[in-house]
Amino acid sequence: MSTELQLVLFLLAGAIVMFSLGRPRTDVVALMMMAVLPFTGAIDIGDAIAGFSDPNIVLIALLFVIGEGLVRTGVAQRLGELIVRHAGDSETRLIVALMTVVAIVGSVMSSTGVIAIFIPVVLRICRSSGIAPGRLMMPLSAAALVSGMMTLVATAPNLVVNAELIRDAHQGFQFFDFTPFGVIVLIVAIGYMLIARRWLATGATTHGPSSQPRLADWIHDYALAARAYRVRVREDSPLVGRAASELEDDELKGLLVLAVEQPGRFGRTLLSSPMGARVSAGDALLLDIQDPRVDSVMLFRGLRVEPLPLSGSYFSGYTNDIGMAEMMIPANSPLVGATARQARLRARHELAVIGLKHGRNAEVRNVGDERFEIGDTLLVAGPWAVIRALGSGPSRLILLGLPAEFDDVAPAAARAPFALLILLATIAMMVTGIVPNVHAALIGCLLMGAFGCVDLRSAYRAIHWPSLVLIVGVLPFSIALQRTGGVDLAASVLLGAVGEASPRVVLAALFFVTAVLGMFISNTAVAVLMAPVALALADHMGASPQAFAMTVALAASTAFMTPVSSPVNALVVGPGGYRFIDFIRIGTPLAVLVMVVTVALVPLFFGF
Repeated sequence: MSTELQLVLFLLAGAIVMFSLGRPRTDVVALMMMAVLPFTGAIDIGDAIAGFSDPNIVLIALLFVIGEGLVRTGVAQRLGELIVRHAGDSETRLIVALMTVVAIVGSVMSSTGVIAIFIPVVLRICRSSGIAPGRLMMPLSAAALVSGMMTLVATAPNLVVNAELIRDAHQGFQFFDFTPFGVIVLIVAIGYMLIARRWLATGATTHGPSSQPRLADWIHDYALAARAYRVRVREDSPLVGRAASELEDDELKGLLVLAVEQPGRFGRTLLSSPMGARVSAGDALLLDIQDPRVDSVMLFRGLRVEPLPLSGSYFSGYTNDIGMAEMMIPANSPLVGATARQARLRARHELAVIGLKHGRNAEVRNVGDERFEIGDTLLVAGPWAVIRALGSGPSRLILLGLPAEFDDVAPAAARAPFALLILLATIAMMVTGIVPNVHAALIGCLLMGAFGCVDLRSAYRAIHWPSLVLIVGVLPFSIALQRTGGVDLAASVLLGAVGEASPRVVLAALFFVTAVLGMFISNTAVAVLMAPVALALADHMGASPQAFAMTVALAASTAFMTPVSSPVNALVVGPGGYRFIDFIRIGTPLAVLVMVVTVALVPLFFGF
């Protein structure tokens, strides 16, 4: 063993110890290794920082942006709601549904891409359900890794192993040759995670129930529920052709028009800034009748409008468009002594005063005619964009609080169809290989920006830089181990140790070595190095090369054991609040189970 290899192994052991202790932070450890490895002589500084130009690193960053586009347009939220709807209040059903969906989606795109897209989905589920992210993030990463076992194109190691088979004049794998193994491993992984979840993190990093008030709390406190109406405007209605701002002064006096629903290209479009909009036949108006003296039946009959079903209590089903906030009137505000009508907040700020508190008691009468006093609390409703800018205008209102739902607002919800089409187009480019994966993701990001699904600020904010630095910092070890002969040494030891053993023992040893190497170098590099070894073993034993090649491919995706085994694991460390030891405790038994499944099933499908 050369001195260079000894130094590399010493640094690798030191990095593993620091990772396991959690001190310093994992990305700091990665930067330290990048700085120290060149002193071993195995690599130079160019090799140490080469990860920053690695296409896979760029791909991960781009997929974070695509995932943000799905979040901002509400696609991720709807997907999470779909999973939760089928799972109900059961954490068991939630884990089953989440892992199944992730494995299916990951069967046609990279596992790192799946993780980048589903992390926001899981965080939303955690916020809404009160489940600690640590309970779901590791099942998420496990399912993403298992997705690599589903199809030929699911992950790069599968393609590497298949190419080695063909290069060695053997028949390659078909698209679905991996599927039986992947399905069975997924079932085993789901069952295991349902048992192992009791040992998953539940504390420090949580996104559970917020201390912020929820919309339901304000609807109850201000007695709003009975005031909400949704009506469709008939062709013979006197409202047709009128602007919403005019209606509140004339036909709809005593009412507030919170939004106008109009037919759009992709279903109905909600105009949450309705004051300048002109009403057309067939439009739906979202109305707040503040004055309890108004007879809604008689009013609607005279205006020739038809009542429609309402989604959620007091428009709580429209939270992507209609926001609420509590404001306080300070002593220096010009609103002191004025009424809501006199303050003209609707005309100036597009905000409707829908609730008022003198002290702790909410007014349930017509708040539009109540005079504001110093220290009064106003509940206002309007577009989220306006609410975000509250407090900066001449009214000098003080923002007291935003609802918990504010964190889940999709500011570009109207762009959801475009986001879905862009995602499908990106996946199609990756599956067909028209362009390299990183090129497809770059095109997808640019399209997300061009169609308004993301903006520059949200795109940069979406990238989880500590995770990328961690991955970049670990990549130099792969180069150093290959150049110093560390990987060749491991392969030669395997050939010498199991060359005469029974086929199943050889498969188990091959799986074990591949999985262990995958703890320290990328799974693609492991596949490149171990595929020739597997075919050499098969040739030596006169066994099926496909059986040994499949074993390497499945083992390369069995990267459950450390957070640096795969970018998939590295990406969930922060959101899940995990330590290095958590992956060893939970991932090692799962890796053993996958090895047992592989050794048992591969001979049944490919023989010896």
